[in-house]
Amino acid sequence: MKQLRLLRLALIVLVIGIAVFYTFPLEKNINLGLDLQGGSHILMECVDTPNAPVDSDAVNRVMEIITNRINPEGVKEPVIQRQGERRILVQLPGMDDPQEAENLIGKTALLEFKDESGETLLTGAHLKNANSSFDRFGRPNVILEFDEEGAKLFEQATTRNVGRVLAISLDGQEISAPVVEEPIPSGEASIVGQFSVEEAQRLALLLRSGALPVEVKILENRSVGPTLGRDSINRSLKAGIIGLLLILVFMFIFYKGFGLVADFALMICLLLLMGGLAILNATLTLPGIAGIILTIGMAVDANILIFERIKEELKMDKTFRASIEAGFSKAFRTILDSNVTTLIAAIALLYFGTGPIRGFAVTLSIGIAVSMFTALVVTKLILELIGQRFNKNALV
Repeated sequence: MKQLRLLRLALIVLVIGIAVFYTFPLEKNINLGLDLQGGSHILMECVDTPNAPVDSDAVNRVMEIITNRINPEGVKEPVIQRQGERRILVQLPGMDDPQEAENLIGKTALLEFKDESGETLLTGAHLKNANSSFDRFGRPNVILEFDEEGAKLFEQATTRNVGRVLAISLDGQEISAPVVEEPIPSGEASIVGQFSVEEAQRLALLLRSGALPVEVKILENRSVGPTLGRDSINRSLKAGIIGLLLILVFMFIFYKGFGLVADFALMICLLLLMGGLAILNATLTLPGIAGIILTIGMAVDANILIFERIKEELKMDKTFRASIEAGFSKAFRTILDSNVTTLIAAIALLYFGTGPIRGFAVTLSIGIAVSMFTALVVTKLILELIGQRFNKNALV
């Protein structure tokens, strides 16, 4: 029993340590949405070329590729809207450099492998995956993996060009010109150039997301301020802090020692929630703050259920340790059912929602997980440790 308790204590300390490491400093590790901190505003237009005329499907494909480029993990909250038949509005939270935003989303990203005569032997259309890595000399590079058809074409291209240069170009600009030493049947290639680590990562991201089906023209590119306004943001933060303080005071007044335990567990819950957002590189917006507030309510509700069950057991003249075990056992099913049903709703919002709705769902999902952990692991361990040293009157 003592060893199990020490293992739980070690787990709690480890989880809190990871959360602190990823969370602080807050201003650096927590991404804020466009409504809270502003970002870049880009208006682009799809234009016709002789080989790629613009139609509705092409514009939709451009929007999909841009989304994959700027939000590959699905946890950021860019604004990507179609305006009219050919124009697309993109707003990127936290990206203060408009040129960096343009370089990320405006590139066509047409990858080509050409022989010495300039003939294109293979394009990125058959690319299966691309990841940044390092070569044996420690230089940043990009590893390419082709699909089955692309692997055959690449083997044919390398076989015919042994001892010759096989140039690799992106959007018509040569980025690498390796000499083929032997045929490559594996369907994998490496792009080595004068890259920084960040440039290699960006190139891999562009190639993974695919080439734009049509050419795009940047019509407007500028920085924008928070959409809510500084006054609205300050009021929202003030309301959240006041609400949290009222909850902490309420729990202490009505539950005394139990309330202090709940307050401590609640602060850990909030820390773990912010750590989860930082680890996922998620973007926090005003709907996300609403998810945090809902998490606070769920965490407090779980502790109230546990404490009421423990009180019922204490009234039956059970020992404090036995009351804790019985209280947690009887409250577990209710807490689990309520959290699972809420999690199902959050998953549905995450899957079918877009923009701020997804941000709310991400925050709520993380909040459900950490509130369950703090209620059933942290709170229980604290009560067990108190029960070893004090009698029930220390809490009731």
